[in-house]
Amino acid sequence: MYKTALHPLADNSSRILILGTMPGDQSIAKQQYYGNKGNHFWKIIFTIFNENYSASYDDRKTFLKKYKIALWNVLASCIREGSSDSKITNEAINDFVSFHKEYPNIQHVFFESKSAAKFYHKHSVPQQGISYHILPSTSGLNAGTSFSQKVEMWKILADTAHTFDKS
Repeated sequence: MYKTALHPLADNSSRILILGTMPGDQSIAKQQYYGNKGNHFWKIIFTIFNENYSASYDDRKTFLKKYKIALWNVLASCIREGSSDSKITNEAINDFVSFHKEYPNIQHVFFESKSAAKFYHKHSVPQQGISYHILPSTSGLNAGTSFSQKVEMWKILADTAHTFDKS
């Protein structure tokens, strides 16, 4: 089935970009990043910033803006049955050159999985002056890494965001 990515959640204050591969079926249906309740993204991100979890998508978007975080996906489109990244074929990458021109304050890119990083590096060249990090997938299907292990590994994102408080 042909899938297209969501529009980026970003603004000119964004300093960090979190890149997933392609939204899953539930996220596409809801038009919300990490809309599958089985995905731990929102629980992890609220936890690492010591914030109270909210199920409201508007609250979540406000949270991202507060910490200067943008969300987007590596792929603009692909063919994929279901939501598994391993089933992706005929992928087309998003236009990162234009994205970084529109949002020039992005200094750090965090890939939300090894798969996202793999597709990015297959089709794109890292931008000069930006640091890149690979984090474990927040998908509930990533059962090889526990929730607490994911939280520990994702704390680098909060540490990075807090450096902007001082600048």
